[in-house]
Amino acid sequence: MGNIDLIIILTTAFLGSVGHCIGMCGGIVVAYTSSKIDDNSSYFRQTASHLAYNFGRVTTYTLLGALFGTIGQVIAFTPATKGVLFLLTGLLMILAGLSLIGNIKFLNSAEWSVSKYAWYQETFKKLITSKSYGSFYLLGMLNGIIPCGLVYSFAIFAASTASPWGGALVMATFGLATIPALFFLGFITKFLQKGNLRGIMMKLAALLVIVYGVFTLYKGYNFIAHPDKMKAMMDKMHSEGIDKNSTLTGKFNGMKCAPGKCG
Repeated sequence: MGNIDLIIILTTAFLGSVGHCIGMCGGIVVAYTSSKIDDNSSYFRQTASHLAYNFGRVTTYTLLGALFGTIGQVIAFTPATKGVLFLLTGLLMILAGLSLIGNIKFLNSAEWSVSKYAWYQETFKKLITSKSYGSFYLLGMLNGIIPCGLVYSFAIFAASTASPWGGALVMATFGLATIPALFFLGFITKFLQKGNLRGIMMKLAALLVIVYGVFTLYKGYNFIAHPDKMKAMMDKMHSEGIDKNSTLTGKFNGMKCAPGKCG
């Protein structure tokens, strides 16, 4: 996964969070803000509480990314199977983009709620009544397991990295990019009501998701149509990444590195 991938993930996740995550997770943010945070609390405590919640979400996303990356590592043992993973990822990203535009209901149909289960409700009730920083963090982790179409799409992409570390990086990047919109939810909500910013953000996010999906499909095609070439390229990148003394140099996972700086 190269630097361009991280930039696209950051941009897409941020735009998508304004148009999609606020609508889906905004209710939870409003709920814990009104019940767990006192109006007379210091600015530091309020900020720390919101950050604890958001980093709880990022933790869950990172763990999911590592899990899907591990699954991808097991599946993508040949260039052909890696190509299939890329094709699946590209297809889901395109469907997600079309859903963000509103042409299809892919995200809505993919999302199902775990909040109806008793264990979730009991855990939520306990955490929503506590005002400790730990409760905010755990509430964020709990929110992170709520199925979401965007999370599905990036989780599949995490699997296509065929690496637990790569998958964790994808999902951690995704989670971090969604923090600003949910952290400043109150301010953003008021601003969005004054114009069509949310619609614009949704369309930009959808366009990026679709473009990235097409690019991922192209990578999948190359892995399937030219397996020997892609395998040789992967082997070359790996050999350039490790010198005779096992010092990482050259390129690692598609990213340029200074000698000894890729570890």
